[in-house]
Amino acid sequence: MVNTKGVRRGTRYMFARDFRKRGTIPLSTYMKVYKVGDYVDIKANGAIHKGMPYKAYHGRTGQVYNVAKRSLGVIVNKQVRGKILEKRINVRIEHPVGPRPAHIVVPGDNVPELLEPIPYEFVV
Repeated sequence: MVNTKGVRRGTRYMFARDFRKRGTIPLSTYMKVYKVGDYVDIKANGAIHKGMPYKAYHGRTGQVYNVAKRSLGVIVNKQVRGKILEKRINVRIEHPVGPRPAHIVVPGDNVPELLEPIPYEFVV
């Protein structure tokens, strides 16, 4: 085969649906409420071809700047020739997912312990 130059080249596994996740899209996908300023991860759903983002944005986290009836406007950073540009893309409501939970450490009863150097008279 010659080298392919299509829009979806190299996306064989990226846009493939997971095992036992094929079929109809759950209604909870359409019932999610997004607000301007929310952070979303762009994870393209291969079953929905309308409003699918380009493969460079797959897995990126962006901020919602526009909410429409069936789509979202998302601001995403993209590196182009050494510069990081702020791109505004429109994706259909099936493609963004909520952001992954951040790793938050709650100290609870653990009080930080003050570390001091050992005095010289105990060393000798």
